Amino acid sequence: MSPETQAMQRDDMENPGMLAVLDGAELWARPAGTAGRSCADCHGADAASMRGVAARHPAFDAARGGAVDLAGRIVQCTAARQGAAPPARESRPLLSLSAFLAHRSRGMPVAPDDDPRMAPVVDAGRALWNRRLGQLNLSCAQCHDDNAGQKLASATIPEAHPTGYPIYRLEWQTVGSLQRRIRGCLTGVRAEPFAYGADEYVAREAFMMSRARGMPVEAPGVRP
Repeated sequence: MSPETQAMQRDDMENPGMLAVLDGAELWARPAGTAGRSCADCHGADAASMRGVAARHPAFDAARGGAVDLAGRIVQCTAARQGAAPPARESRPLLSLSAFLAHRSRGMPVAPDDDPRMAPVVDAGRALWNRRLGQLNLSCAQCHDDNAGQKLASATIPEAHPTGYPIYRLEWQTVGSLQRRIRGCLTGVRAEPFAYGADEYVAREAFMMSRARGMPVEAPGVRP
């Protein structure tokens, strides 16, 4: 990140991702579904009880019998508690709610779920991270571990820590999820991307969060 981009992220009045946070706050308080309840009715108007939630997701969900990311948890809660049609992946409502909740954990250290049932998920994510994919036959590790800090064309290769998601990416001119960013990498190496919400994305995120353990959550981040 350039100094200018870092400054944009630090200043809430300049950070364009804060618009998604404000949208999320409005959705949080809005009744929805057949139950006519809002998120705030269960979790409080200021969502103080949600502090730290983004720092520990993906987490194991007993009802699902597997791991769920933060966006997936919102989808579950919307359907189960409000009786409403869940927001679609990468839709503005889901990104806004995700940004609102992630912002509640800003500054907290990443603390991945230590449930032993998450270990296979993290291992699966590690295997995907190291697997060569696509027509270019490249893995995530070859770029983000072996060549972090080097240049790919004019862009600096980052270490790929997922601490700022959902992020406002200047290239996108909007807020997007980590899954969107991973999809971009997959298509970049000419591999077939997974569908949004796929277990493969959740596993990658779980592994990436394990790499970022202890780093501060900075959502909503701003990236080039």
